[in-house]
Amino acid sequence: MKRAIYPGSFDPVTNGHLDVVERARKLFDEVIVAVAHNDEKLPMFSLEERLELLNQTAGKIDNVRVTQFDGLLIEFARNEKASAVIRGLRAVSDFEFEFQMALMNRKLESSVETIFLMPKEEYTYLSSRLVKEIARLGGDVSKFVPAIVTTALGKKFKR
Repeated sequence: MKRAIYPGSFDPVTNGHLDVVERARKLFDEVIVAVAHNDEKLPMFSLEERLELLNQTAGKIDNVRVTQFDGLLIEFARNEKASAVIRGLRAVSDFEFEFQMALMNRKLESSVETIFLMPKEEYTYLSSRLVKEIARLGGDVSKFVPAIVTTALGKKFKR
């Protein structure tokens, strides 16, 4: 079975994330959407909330499993017997950081490849950070995130 991991903070999940999941699903037998648990970051949504939002969106897609991980991504990939890590690239500005991470992961475990996927053009500008900012300022984010996320953001900002 060809298995890939799509890691991220998903704070919150966006339509761009879901587009990358759909693209990866066409290439692999199983895609694991893995929410990174990082004590140094202060996400808007708790780990449990992010997992629930992902289960209600990406988790409904065939051959997609949602879970969490902490520690080294490459260790998680080994434990899951994944052959690839999926990373979304929106713009050239994403590439330098992602390239460094891919090379480091290759040094740590040469059997796990990193595959870069680009979302649809309409999602290339989209980020969780921008979605949260728009929602915080009272803007409509319904074109950028699933309906369940729009509702969750509204509750965070008491709208």
